[in-house]
Amino acid sequence: MLTTRAPAKINLTLHVLGRRAEDGYHELESLVAFTGAGDVLSLEPGPGFGLEIEGPTAQAAGSGPDNLVLRAGENLAARVPGLKTGRFRLRKTLPVAAGIGGGSSDAAAALRLLATANGLPLEDPRLLEAARAAGSDVPVCLDPHARFMRGAGEHIGERLALPPLPAVLVNPGVAVETGPVFRRLGLAPGARCDGGAHPVIASGMEAEAFLSALVRGRNNLEDAACLVAPVIVDVLSVLRAAKGSRIARMSGSGATCFAVFSTRRAASRAAAAIKAYHPGWWVRPAMLR
Repeated sequence: MLTTRAPAKINLTLHVLGRRAEDGYHELESLVAFTGAGDVLSLEPGPGFGLEIEGPTAQAAGSGPDNLVLRAGENLAARVPGLKTGRFRLRKTLPVAAGIGGGSSDAAAALRLLATANGLPLEDPRLLEAARAAGSDVPVCLDPHARFMRGAGEHIGERLALPPLPAVLVNPGVAVETGPVFRRLGLAPGARCDGGAHPVIASGMEAEAFLSALVRGRNNLEDAACLVAPVIVDVLSVLRAAKGSRIARMSGSGATCFAVFSTRRAASRAAAAIKAYHPGWWVRPAMLR
């Protein structure tokens, strides 16, 4: 049996540049990082595809044919004749519809496992094609390291070496679908968004220079998501007030938000304090990479 992690994807920035006239997709520029932990996916080789899900958020994930793990596997099988398949086992711990790419990371993990089982390198273009067909966030999760993603997720930048980023992730337990948040932006096909250019982020930046640049970024979906799920306002207020918090922002289309801290100790203390005051929230300290 082959096993891999499917870590949470965190949008450190998410700039909406406009909406494309040709296909209606929103054009994005986003600096993405990943946690060190997340869901865990295993593959037991065998005929056909199957999926078993366990864990605290398994019920919300669903194990039917629309699950992205199965969709990604079928996409790759359609492109690789004679692909060795098998039964997936997913331990689901990340919240669902949470803005941290849980399902997309699971799908990417499935493609990595199938690549290993079939001796395919991650650079095989058929893997990327299968990832794109599964969802816009799946390609950036194939090799889960910090990098830029652009367009509708189809343009993936090179790996970036970021400084250590101790963080706290908070989800208030409210599922937020992506579609309604984008609709709140009200962008017609062909429209462009006003806003400054993305701050320059380079590999190997010192922590203070990186955080200074990160503060000048934004998540253009934050205001729209707060209208869809007002509790996000409370989450951001709590994270911004946490001792040692350097920056707090929403990830993706919400409702998960994050705060970056100067030290792991400060992040751990903040996570414990937030969990104590809000026991119904999903709260995790994390190192982003």
